[in-house]
Amino acid sequence: MPIFTVDESGWLLPAEHIPSPNCNDRPCAGEISLLVIHNISLPPGEYNNLCVQHFFCNQLDHTAHPFFQEIEGVQVSAHLLIERSGRVVQFVPLKRRAWHAGVSCFRGREACNDYSIGIELEGTDTDPYTEQQYESLIDLTKTIVQVYPEITLDRIVGHSDIAPGRKSDPGEAFDWIKYKRALRS
Repeated sequence: MPIFTVDESGWLLPAEHIPSPNCNDRPCAGEISLLVIHNISLPPGEYNNLCVQHFFCNQLDHTAHPFFQEIEGVQVSAHLLIERSGRVVQFVPLKRRAWHAGVSCFRGREACNDYSIGIELEGTDTDPYTEQQYESLIDLTKTIVQVYPEITLDRIVGHSDIAPGRKSDPGEAFDWIKYKRALRS
């Protein structure tokens, strides 16, 4: 039984909620049929700071690190972030459109943000993800699939699958076999 529940607004409980302004209404309310797995770390390869949270809320100090100047003015968000510890932070209610996929296409249908949920794992393409992250991701996925049954196993993809050549996450370090096997059990 999943440990998460979803309220009528699309907020997961007991996730921490940090609302991001980087979202809007979906063009087709209620049509959610894709789950996209990403990774992020800011600065790249650095963890356990609040930089990702600040970035998703347009509060990142762009003078704090040279890489931050490259992403200044970028407005993005994901629905959820799973930190290295397994802690889950939600930025956008599931019912709303988070700005996570960018230019994207799944099975001939473009604009994946319109009909997807985005989950960021704190990490890189090459650093192994933690057991706590997998546990949280599996629990989140089971909950999301219960609420949105159009998200089937073959509609759970990586950012690299919907933006090939542009994106590579969640990367070679992500264990798809382990993750999907756990979803089947």
